[in-house]
Order: sequence, then structure tokens, then C-alpha cells
Amino acid sequence: MIDLFSDTKTRPTPAMRAAMAGAEVGDESSFEDPTVNLLCERVADLLGKEAALFTPSGTMCNQIALAVHGRPGDEVICDASAHIVHSEAGGVAANGGLNLCTVPGLRGRYSAAQLRAAIRTPARGSPRQRVVVVEQTSNFGGGAVWPVAELDAVTSVAHEHGYATHMDGARLMNAVVASGVSASAQARGFDSVWIDFSKGLGAPVGAALAGSKAFIAEAWRVKQRFGGSMRQAGIVAAGALYALDHHVERLAEDHANARALAQGLVGIPGLRVDPTLVDTNILFLHLDDAPGVPDGAEFCRRIQEHGVRMWCYAERTVRAVTHLDVGAADIGVAVGVVRQAMQA
Repeated sequence: MIDLFSDTKTRPTPAMRAAMAGAEVGDESSFEDPTVNLLCERVADLLGKEAALFTPSGTMCNQIALAVHGRPGDEVICDASAHIVHSEAGGVAANGGLNLCTVPGLRGRYSAAQLRAAIRTPARGSPRQRVVVVEQTSNFGGGAVWPVAELDAVTSVAHEHGYATHMDGARLMNAVVASGVSASAQARGFDSVWIDFSKGLGAPVGAALAGSKAFIAEAWRVKQRFGGSMRQAGIVAAGALYALDHHVERLAEDHANARALAQGLVGIPGLRVDPTLVDTNILFLHLDDAPGVPDGAEFCRRIQEHGVRMWCYAERTVRAVTHLDVGAADIGVAVGVVRQAMQA
């Protein structure tokens, strides 16, 4: 199976498995796991923050950060397509008691002017706005990269109004490789930021949240509340460390494969894709609403019968994501399968 469903489908390489098997471990919740401690130090340094903590997932990082920054009844400002809106099971409300104020950005990115327009005039009957969230890269924006100037402009407006800032950095390292701008430079205006190890970096599990020492101390309290405290977690932290050492620069291969896939699909009747919108490793395919053209679900069924898997994002929109387990040769095969499915 050429699995383009998501970069979460990656599997640890044999070398990563060996590193995990040989990891030194201890009680993570007591700060006695040397591998986890090393990972947290590495991530804090990478993101330009004072401290970091390791969690089982990026969703937990988002939920912890927002629960620390806000109070029940407060409001979080984010893009309308944000992961915290659509893919975290209502956790913002259920876990933090927070409201969402969504901004209609372009490909998951909103401007400083849009943020300013979304800021409420303080009133007793209105929710108190506390947090501004950015997602780098934007998943449902097709892997779009926020330029660092836009990030700085948004965080400047947020801090001007006394709001906390949080970066959902699930694919931040994709943005680093695509833009050439360091992770710390992109995260400099954010009070909290995290990176994921189980997507393009290819580790089997885990994410790390970073911020000030005071923020991380409170984040630990929430992590404990959410059941995120672990024991001999060095086994999985070793996979994350291996990923940081060996799988960051190779993200450029995923980006090249995504562009090649988009270019290969151009011109197939009934199918629309724009290669110029492929910033990183995510692309969207749009199926024409015309006689004989399958909808997204039927399209995905057809190609999966021939060994290619994608995700039906909407009725006539399909998402494909390249990653560690998809090579350049697989792209040519996938293009052929799609062409055959559309001809059928």
C-alpha cells in the first residue's frame, strides 16, 4: 500500500527501533528518565524556550497549553480551519471550558489586521479573550507555511492586547525545512509552542511542549490531570531523539514528492490540483461535479483497490500527504493509479 492518507502513518525505521530498544529509562513523572530529560532539553533549545515537557500526543500539547493560558468561559482566537476546531473532539470546551473565536484566513493563515478586527471591545457580557493560536504549517490549509513576518505581526498584536500566544507546531519542522527559517525564530513571539515527532519525523509516538519555566511548571499540573504522566517513557523519547538527529533535513524529500505528485496529476480529466499551492508535504485534489466523475469517497475507494490510499476530506475534495514511507518511485505509481481510476 502506498499510504498517502496522512504522515501519521509513518513507521519507525530499523535504526530508530534499535535506538529505542537500547534507551536508558527511568520514571518520567519524577524526572528520573534520562532520555526524556535529554529530549526536553533538546526541544527547549530548538524552540528557544526555557523548558519543555514530553507528552503522548500533539493534541494533548494543545489542550494543556490552552488550559494553562485560559480560564473557563474565556475565548481563544484561531483560524476557522484550525486543528483545535475540527480534530480534537471538542477538547477546548470539554477540557478547558473555553470558547473559540474563528477567523476566516487564507489557507489556514490569518493576517494581523484580521486578528485586530476579531478583538472584542471589553464588555461584562462578552467572553474575555485570552489566547491567540497559530498552526504551523496549516494542515487543512494544505500544508501552507506562515512566513515569519506574518507570525511576528500576529504575535505583536496579540501581546499588545495582553493575550497569550500559542503555536500548534505539529508540522513546524516542515516549515523550517521549506522556509529555511529556524524553529526558534518562528517561535520567538509565542508563549508556548510544541512539535510533533509522530508525523513527518517518523517516530511512533509523542510530542513536546515548550515555554517558560513557570508555564511548564503549570503545564505539568495539567498534564498530570489529563493522565499524561508516564513512567519509563525513554523508550519512546529515544525515537523522538533519533528523529531530530536523522529525519529533519530529509523532510525536503517529502516536499519534493508532494510537488511531483501534484505536477503528475495536472491535466487528468475531472481532477483539479494546483502545484503552486504545495508548500510542504500536503496537497488537496478537487473532483469536478460533472457526470461520470466520482465523488471523494468513490475516488478513494477506487484507488485503494489498486494499492493507493488517500483521505476523503470533503464530498469532492481529497487530501494526500507524503512522508517517510513514500518514496519517489511510489509517486509515479500513485499518479498512474489515479489516472486509471479517473478513466474508469
